[in-house]
Amino acid sequence: MKTKGLKKDKVNIVTLGCSKNLVDSEVMLTQLKGNEIEASHESMEDDSNIVIINTCGFIDNAKQESIDTILRYVDAKEEGIVEKVYVTGCLSQRYREDLQTEIPQVDAWFGTMELPLLLKKFNADYKHELLGERITTTDRHYSYLKIAEGCDRPCSFCAIPLMRGKHVSKPMEQIITEAQSLVKNGTKELLLIAQDSTYYGLDLYKKRNLAELLDRLADVEGLEWIRLHYAFPTGFPEDILDVMAQRSNICNYLDIPLQHGSTEMLKIMRRGTTRAKTERLLNTIREKVPGIAIRTTLIAGHPGETEAEFEDMLDFVEKSRFERLGIFPYSHEEKTHAFSMEDNVPENVKLERAERVMELQESISEEINSQKVGKTFKVLIDRKEGGQFIGRTEHDSPEVDNEVLIDASENYLRVGDFANIKIEKATAFDLYGQPVK
Repeated sequence: MKTKGLKKDKVNIVTLGCSKNLVDSEVMLTQLKGNEIEASHESMEDDSNIVIINTCGFIDNAKQESIDTILRYVDAKEEGIVEKVYVTGCLSQRYREDLQTEIPQVDAWFGTMELPLLLKKFNADYKHELLGERITTTDRHYSYLKIAEGCDRPCSFCAIPLMRGKHVSKPMEQIITEAQSLVKNGTKELLLIAQDSTYYGLDLYKKRNLAELLDRLADVEGLEWIRLHYAFPTGFPEDILDVMAQRSNICNYLDIPLQHGSTEMLKIMRRGTTRAKTERLLNTIREKVPGIAIRTTLIAGHPGETEAEFEDMLDFVEKSRFERLGIFPYSHEEKTHAFSMEDNVPENVKLERAERVMELQESISEEINSQKVGKTFKVLIDRKEGGQFIGRTEHDSPEVDNEVLIDASENYLRVGDFANIKIEKATAFDLYGQPVK
């Protein structure tokens, strides 16, 4: 007697939020495929019967996007387009009980550290032999590398410790192995990420050990660029600056979220520093690593921010002349320290203040970029779009920073290759140039 063949599951992973979430999705994809389960990331085909949504729960806009995405796939399930919807990530970690009640059509909810439990839904096991192996979903020539999980900082506005737990450094040998594997598979640029990268090593090695990690990563053969993100300013390990200055494949780039420029607001935000200390640190960074590009992020409209304190932040931005800057309106997040304070800056004022900072930053960025005209930079070509090749200098991270545009009708470049580009024109956020030998 013939038996009806069982249809094999096909899984589509949908990722929302930050690069740290993207790495988690890549690990999930690797584990599923390692268990011989057909899986893809952000598939454009409508042929997956199971969808896993890796959510973000950081601020209001991100939470709403996550909920909208869940509801869209729940509707697809009710229409018979998909059979099962699983939800994981930060939103699920933070609001699981409420969400289970509000959206009962979801088949299962998982927290940020529950990949083994999610795999059980597929009768699959977490394969420890795949540690260090990862199927990347970015363009092949660059990859994110998470060096730690969680955060021990007490920042007033931040819910990350609620969703990601305490800081846990990834062992150095594991990071090196993962880096070697990524480079073997075509990665030329590694973007180091963590909730707090400068805390790296304190839990494992009883000291801040980021400098040694950077030095050892710089030894990985074939790795051309190493880029450091999310360096917390308080207790900043200045020995990393010596390594950055000495090692040619560590980009002259530092992402250091400072959040504000007013000493009073930094105190309210529980950042453990002052404007004067921050300015001294910025001066030290620029002295020890000449030509470095500093990226920062700020928050407008935190509870207690008066017009005078906002003007302090504007003054700080004007004097600091950051090469790259982003700013977010404050989001009032449950169970954070700031949630006990009155959210006393109106939304329209938050937005207006953020716009004023970005207008100032635009003029600063235009001035800095204009000084690059006539100079030649090593550029990593990310993609071809329309009639242009688009790439980045060592001073620019993917998706958030400036780009270099090269006319594709006159030049042939390969995506994923480096090219020497002479800058001919500059705007506030883009450079235009031509290849040179």
